[in-house]
Formats: sequence, structure tokens, C-alpha cells
Amino acid sequence: MAQAKISAKASEGAQQQQQQQQSGGQLRGRFYRSTSMADRSSRLLENLDQLELRVEAFRDAASAMEQEKEILLEMIHNIQNSQDMRHISEGEREELNLTANRLMGRTLTVEVSVETIRNAQQQESLLHATKMIDEIVNKLLDDLEDAKIRLMSLYGACTSDVPAGPIDQKFQSVVIGCAIEDQKKIKRRLETLLRNLENSEKSITLLEHQKSSVRQSCNSKQD
Repeated sequence: MAQAKISAKASEGAQQQQQQQQSGGQLRGRFYRSTSMADRSSRLLENLDQLELRVEAFRDAASAMEQEKEILLEMIHNIQNSQDMRHISEGEREELNLTANRLMGRTLTVEVSVETIRNAQQQESLLHATKMIDEIVNKLLDDLEDAKIRLMSLYGACTSDVPAGPIDQKFQSVVIGCAIEDQKKIKRRLETLLRNLENSEKSITLLEHQKSSVRQSCNSKQD
């Protein structure tokens, strides 16, 4: 009888010890599993952080390509409309225009587009800013000098440098509401327009000078 009680106690103790071991094993298993999940999460987050840097670098590179395309097209256009092109033979001009058109066509085959993420307010601000610039551009031929002054006031609203003249406060408030990438594009567009205006003024001045020289030459011959 006593032996039976001892055996029962021993069996009960063994069962309790086994349950404790199993319970401890489950706790340790959960602990190790939790640590492993934290490591994986940290590693994945680190990978995503690195990818974010590469994504931003990729977008910057694409934006740089967009700008390079704009610059190339502008340079080709300026060559085609330069005074030098007007003072060469017809055959040479035709040959150079063919080369310029070929380069223009090859440049246009490159499609680069970086979409800007905007909220509703930023979209509205961009449309408003674009409309204000377009209104001036559409009146360029009516008054070149006035258009230049107005474009310079718009450009002054986009730059952090001290402007050479007055700035358009209304345009500045509109541009501030645009996305950062759109602000940069607006500034680049105004820079391009002002460069083209300056080149046009130089061409007009040179043309007027040439006409004056021709008139003086004719008057000298008549005298």
C-alpha cells in the first residue's frame, strides 16, 4: 500500500516536471520567435530605407534628364533662328537646318516623364500659376518690353535671391501653394522665356543696326 502511494507520488511529480518543461519550452519558443520577428522587421525596414534613397535618386536623375531635353531643344531652336544662320549661303543654311531638324527629331524620341504627386490645392495653384504665365506669353507680340517686365516680376517671385525689380506678390502667393517640384518647373519655364526674350531683343537690335548701316551706306553712295 505504501509502495503504491510512493509510486503514485513519483508519477505525479514526473508529470508535473514534464508539464513545467513543456511550459518552459513554449515560453522559450515564443521568446525566440518574437526576437526573430523583430530582427526580420528591422532588416526589412533597413532595406526599405535604402530603397527609398535609391527611388529619390532615380527621380532626381529622371528630372535631370527632363531638364537636359528642354535645354537641348532650346539650343537647337536658337541655332536655327540665330543671326549667323541668316548670313550664310542658301545651300549651307539648308544643310545646317537638315542637321538641326535631325537632332531635334532624335531628341524628341526620348520620352522622360516624372509625375508630381499633388493634392487638390496644389493642383489648383499650379493651374492658376500656369494661366498667369500663359496670359503674358500670349501678349508677347503686342508689347515685347511690357511682357519682359511682367515676366521678370513673376521670376522675382520665384527666386530666393534679391530681385532686380518689383515682384508680383499675387503670383508669389500662388506659387507658394504649388508642390515643390512644380515650383522648380515654373521657375525654369520663366528662365527659359526670359532667355528667349533676351535673344529676341539682341536679334532685333542687330537687325536694326544692320538696317541703319545699309541706309548710311546708301546715303554715302548717293552723296
